[in-house]
Amino acid sequence: MPTLFTRIIDRELPGRFVWEDPVAVAFLSIAPLRPGHTLVVPRAEVDDWTTADPELLDHCFRVAGAIGRGVRHAFDAPRAGLLIAGLEVPHLHIHVSPLWETEDLDVTSASVEEDQDALEDAAQRLRRALTGLGFAEAVAPN
Repeated sequence: MPTLFTRIIDRELPGRFVWEDPVAVAFLSIAPLRPGHTLVVPRAEVDDWTTADPELLDHCFRVAGAIGRGVRHAFDAPRAGLLIAGLEVPHLHIHVSPLWETEDLDVTSASVEEDQDALEDAAQRLRRALTGLGFAEAVAPN
């Protein structure tokens, strides 16, 4: 049975994509810690990052680095936080979020964003930032 993230990647469920390449995608979290909170997800269904193929993991971290630069630029954040929890969905995913303080990584404070316009605005800002940073070839179309 496909994971929730596979269903998003396959467009069976909606997602606000900001990055797409043959190995991984990145889309906004529906329960953002901060506006711009993005999930980097490999297309391959890998449950746990500790069992992932090293090349796949390396690629996902390179994408997370690009997304991190993008969220810093798009949201004028001093840092980009990175978190791998892996408890919510059994599909490897890396959380990347604008970061001002340690509390910005508190996943227990996240709640589903009901304002779809706010999510779309965050996606557009991040796509523009990624394009401006030289990643246009991987920036997902609207």
